[in-house]
Amino acid sequence: MLVFLIFCMATLTACSHVESPDIPYITSFDQHHLRDDWKVHFENKNTQGCFVLFDLATREFQVLDVERAKKAMTPASTFKIPNSIIALDSGVVRSRKQIFVWNGEKQLSKSWERAHDLDSAFRFSVVPVYQEIARAVGAQSMVEYVEGFDYGNCDISGEIDQFWLNNTLKISAFEQVAFLEKLYRESLPASIESQKSVKEMMLHERTESYTIRGKTGWGLGNDSGLGWWVGWVETNDNAYFFALNMDLREIANSGDRVTIAKGILRAEGLLQP
Repeated sequence: MLVFLIFCMATLTACSHVESPDIPYITSFDQHHLRDDWKVHFENKNTQGCFVLFDLATREFQVLDVERAKKAMTPASTFKIPNSIIALDSGVVRSRKQIFVWNGEKQLSKSWERAHDLDSAFRFSVVPVYQEIARAVGAQSMVEYVEGFDYGNCDISGEIDQFWLNNTLKISAFEQVAFLEKLYRESLPASIESQKSVKEMMLHERTESYTIRGKTGWGLGNDSGLGWWVGWVETNDNAYFFALNMDLREIANSGDRVTIAKGILRAEGLLQP
């Protein structure tokens, strides 16, 4: 009995920070601290971009390049975060272990040329799987979810399996952070179970002192050269949401998205060993 009580107390402690009804949600991006000193992290990789950092406890934004952070851009594969929630909540995908069979066609990445479940499709950013999901969800349900999530400009008027890929749907770095805070607090208009599942899928790194969850994205076509990494850092007593977008023209440099963001997070003392 004692062991059971200890387990329950530990569980409550671990989950109590997720939903804090007394804390308001992000409603404005006008108040922020400028962090031009972060520019060096991009310059070291011969690129440029913006970085938004939001402290859940203090409700403060810190920003490199405010104008770029406000600019609506294609979400690319960062849309796999809401798309995964929609897939699970709608029942189009029954579980994270549901198998999607490769049709044998040559793909942009060799890692896509095999069967995937939802977890691996998210991890390897398999576009054809998420296009299949979007078609199954359908335009009517998709627009209801996207508008309910207040995701970017909410415009899915492009083709149902293309609208987030250099098409009609756009979102800014500030808006990415606002969406992620709702997911972290499990307050999106979708089942708690689906939100928890996607948060687990977003796991990037876990140590004794912090956990990082996130998703990368790479915009091609009209926004050729756009790289994203969005997510949050959980520490023992707080959460910090971030959104990076940057000029990215070569897939060989795709790792710079994470390297630059982690460099900033580390410099801010959020990734302590």
